[in-house]
This record gives sequence, structure tokens and C-alpha cells, in this order.
Amino acid sequence: MTGTTIAAISTPQAEGGIAVIRISGSKALEIADKVFKTASGRLPSEMKGYTCAYGHSVKGAEIIDEGVLTVFRAPKSYTGEDVVEISCHGGIYVSRQTLRTIIEAGAVPAGAGEFTKRAFEFGKISLIEAEAVMDIISADSERELKFARSLQEGAVYRRIRKIIDKIVEVLGALAAWADYPEDDIPEVEPLALKENLTDIHSDLLETISTSDYGRIIKEGVSAVIIGRPNVGKSTLFNLLSGCERSIVTDIAGTTRDVVEESIRLGDVTLRLWDTAGLRDTDDVIEKIGVNIARERLERADLVLAVFDGTESLRKEDEELLQRLKGKRTIAVINKIDKTSESALMEHMSGQFERCIGMSAKEGTGLEGLRESIEEMFYNGEVTPEMGILSNERQLECARSAERAVLMALEALEAGENLDAVTVLLDEAAEDLMNLTGERVSEKVVEDVFSRFCVGK
Repeated sequence: MTGTTIAAISTPQAEGGIAVIRISGSKALEIADKVFKTASGRLPSEMKGYTCAYGHSVKGAEIIDEGVLTVFRAPKSYTGEDVVEISCHGGIYVSRQTLRTIIEAGAVPAGAGEFTKRAFEFGKISLIEAEAVMDIISADSERELKFARSLQEGAVYRRIRKIIDKIVEVLGALAAWADYPEDDIPEVEPLALKENLTDIHSDLLETISTSDYGRIIKEGVSAVIIGRPNVGKSTLFNLLSGCERSIVTDIAGTTRDVVEESIRLGDVTLRLWDTAGLRDTDDVIEKIGVNIARERLERADLVLAVFDGTESLRKEDEELLQRLKGKRTIAVINKIDKTSESALMEHMSGQFERCIGMSAKEGTGLEGLRESIEEMFYNGEVTPEMGILSNERQLECARSAERAVLMALEALEAGENLDAVTVLLDEAAEDLMNLTGERVSEKVVEDVFSRFCVGK
């Protein structure tokens, strides 16, 4: 409810140099008058927007802490309401005491994401821009931050809005021709309509295709280390992890389960899996590990296929080569510190676009691996300004719209009444406006903001 005045600590609930308590609502200034005494004696309610005052947070005549109060007047505030922020010392107890006093003075505790939700409800930001707020907070790389900022600045909204406008234009032509047949309005030509729908459908498919990149930007590249036993998979995994996460021995079949670790390699986040060596085995437990490894191979964004540079290819290596066809793969020729033989490297370079010589034991070749991964996933073809779908909600809305437009195309080609095409295009436009938040249900809004932290 936007009728209430809400309050929360907007900084992390931990000791720090400063804590910020935010108040938003019609009674924000009235409550501030009760809980903060400025050094000048001026009431917060008498202050202009975008002004600050030094003073003390108080409970009656008792001083709680010194701090700075900032006033933001509606509608020029984050939420669109009157907003007051009190910056005090960053102790857990003192910040909570200040918040408790604010609540006793008439505010109610803010729910998760309620400040940003109010900004959405007051038209300050779109739903996509609201989602970008959490992406900015959770960003842990320069690239991730750039894409989150582009989302907040409307890159996705503008992309989707262009598609909506195309659909609305077609709907307008269909409605005018259907509603005013006596007027001098050109008949909707099936061929021209098909071209327009095909164009809209292509735009939607292209937009949907960005979701994989959006997922990788947010979650990292899911990468699996694969190969036959004893080629150095676990040694490579430990090198990339920076610690002994996988057991390394000369005994084939040591790794029987999947070991997972999230690591940083340069500007790349890898969700890395070390797997059991691929081979035929009668060991029941090892066989389960091999099956899991094959399943991970099918799901991964990237395969690091490890081969022993000191040996010729074995049957298991040849079988792996067959499984890797059509997959994003970097061939890692390991143990190059033990051999000067380059025949395997030359052979693999003909098999794969990217082939790296490494010694996982000695730690050599890591830079070449990093460069190859960055070139593969961050090659500059996708830029923040393009507008990248960033989560499952956005993707499902786009997919639903794409299905509706495809059905409209099929209905047109089947010679069905244009009313059917109109209904399907209406559904597509509705889906896309759900994506932007222009016609989103309250249930969806609640779900989006439930993922936010309290105070944001």
C-alpha cells in the first residue's frame, strides 16, 4: 500500500562507517520532525528538497546519535513520494535504535524491495529498470555492471517497445479495415501482412537469442572439464580453483563424482565442473560418475576437453572427439612440460578452433586459456546497448509473444479469417507489455520485488 509511510535500514546489516535509514511516504517529513533535531533548530519539514542538515536522531529528549538528514520532496525522489534519509554511525545497535524510533513515530517497516516497488508504481521506473537495480547490486565484474546499467537505462525497454509499436501498427491497419469497410481505407493485403508478421517474428527470435548471453553475464559460463582418466583433469581443476578441491593421484578412476566450483579467470566467471574420466568400467560407483560426466557434457556452455600430450590418442579420446562435435570446445593438450612432441597439438588444431598447450601441474598456459574463453564468449558482438534479456521472466514473456506471432503467421497462411490473426497479435502485444511492466499483473509485480533486499 502506498498510503502508508515506510522505513528501513538501506545499508547492509553489519558494522560499518555509516548506516542510512530511509523513510518514504506522505508522513515522512512529519515523522522526521519527531525523530531528528537539526543543529540549526530548523524542522525537517521546513527544508527544501535536495538539502541536508546536521543534527541528532532523538527519542523524545534523549539523543540516540549524531548524523545528517537529507530531504527529497515528491515527486523528485527515488520513490516519487516524500523521502527522508538519515545517515548515522554504522553500528548495528545504533542504526536499529534509530529505525525503531522512526517506526514508533508512525512509520511501518518496509517489505523486501518496497522502495523500488513504489518507484515503479509511481511511474519513476519501468519493471525492467526495477529488475536492473538488483542486477547492479549483485554485479561482480565490469562487464556485468555495464549490462546492468544498460538495462536500467532502458536498453531492453527500447528494444521491446519497437516490437510492440510494429505490432500495434499492424493491429491498427487490421482494425481500421474491419471497422470501417465503407470508408476509403485500403484493404489489408495478405502478402504485405505476411511480410510484417515475418519481420516481427524475426525481431522476437533475435531478442530471445540474447537470453543465453544475459544468463552467462549474470551467472557465468558453465564449463565442464572432460577427458579420459589420468589426463590431468583434476590437476587443471585445482589450478583454476586456486586450491586442492579435487583429489589427484596416478590411479585411474580417482574422481568418481562431479566437483563444482565458481571461479574467476580474468574477467570471466566460470561455474566449473570436474568430472569422472570417460571410460568403460565395471565399478558401479565409477560408472555413475561417468554417466553424470556425460550428462554435464550435454548441458555445459563450454567444454574443456583435456588430452595427454605425452601419449597418442586412445579409443576413449576418439570417442570423446565424436561427442564434442557441434559443442563449444577448447582442446587442452596437457603435460607439455614432459614432451617436445607437437604432433598431437597439430592434429587437435585441425579438429578444434581453439587448442591450448598447458602444463596444469606447472601452471603454464593459463593465460592462453583465459584469452580463448574471453574471445569465445565476450568477443564484442553483443554490446550493452543492444538490450539483452536478463532473466527467466523476461525470456518467458518474449517466448510467449513469439509463439503467438508464429501462430498468427500460420493462421494467415492457412487462409483463416483475419480476426484470428488480430486476436493472436493482441496476445503477443499483451505478452510484451507484461515484459515491460506496462500491463503486468500484481502477482508478477509481487514476485519480482520479493527477490529484493529490505531497504531497496
